[in-house]
Amino acid sequence: MVKRKLVRTRGKLQLSRYFQRFKQGDSVSIVIEKSLNPSIPKRLQGRTGKIDKKIGRSYAVKIKYPTKEKTFIISPIHLKKIKDKE
Repeated sequence: MVKRKLVRTRGKLQLSRYFQRFKQGDSVSIVIEKSLNPSIPKRLQGRTGKIDKKIGRSYAVKIKYPTKEKTFIISPIHLKKIKDKE
């Protein structure tokens, strides 16, 4: 698990990642933005889930966490869209 950013990307926030939009049912991966204060548990890094709904500026993401399906509210800067195989 990476605890720091690469030298070239250190200190930079991509505004396009902050304002990205998702639709209900989109598959996303959780990639924690390390330049922000830690607001997400580290155990969620790299997990995948589906967008359930939008809550304010954030999204409710359903993640299968060991045996149960749980819902986490995560801001879009920590989410990365996964292309579905179709």
